[in-house]
Amino acid sequence: MERFAVKRGLEKKMGGNAGLAKLAAQYFDNLQVNGEGVFTGEYGIMTHISGEFDADGKLALDVQQLKGSDLSSFLGAEGGREKAMESRRRYSSFLDEATGYTPKQRGDKAKEEAKKFSKAKSAIKMALKTIEMSSSLSDETIAKAHEMIAELESMIESGTAPSEGKVKKLNDLL
Repeated sequence: MERFAVKRGLEKKMGGNAGLAKLAAQYFDNLQVNGEGVFTGEYGIMTHISGEFDADGKLALDVQQLKGSDLSSFLGAEGGREKAMESRRRYSSFLDEATGYTPKQRGDKAKEEAKKFSKAKSAIKMALKTIEMSSSLSDETIAKAHEMIAELESMIESGTAPSEGKVKKLNDLL
């Protein structure tokens, strides 16, 4: 499952998951939409693609592609290479419209989010090391730090990038 940042206001402008499914119908075949607005379809080398706007306002996509001997057979068939290239083009064009970002902008957003996760993990390690090594911290401060660490860890586990403010508060506490 991949998650992509969506330009502010685009989900609402598009009409939520119903609008997303309508857009997907322009790019993929055998499209079906369930009661929650999650679409599923396929095209070329993509044997299954499903997607929706999640609760965080991100585009969540699950894509399965041909692999190994199945992919080799597909590419070796008449027009297979062209259909494979068309599959990638359609997927990329769909992402451009569904997120409102170009491929470079999507990459930059992904790097930015990865950096937030990395900073949070680093802050957690430093906080735990500080707690372990310090003898002057009060029990109240240590309890507050553990509470903040637990919150950051749950955000990381759920795939939500912790804000810089939350990380800074933990760093400033100790």
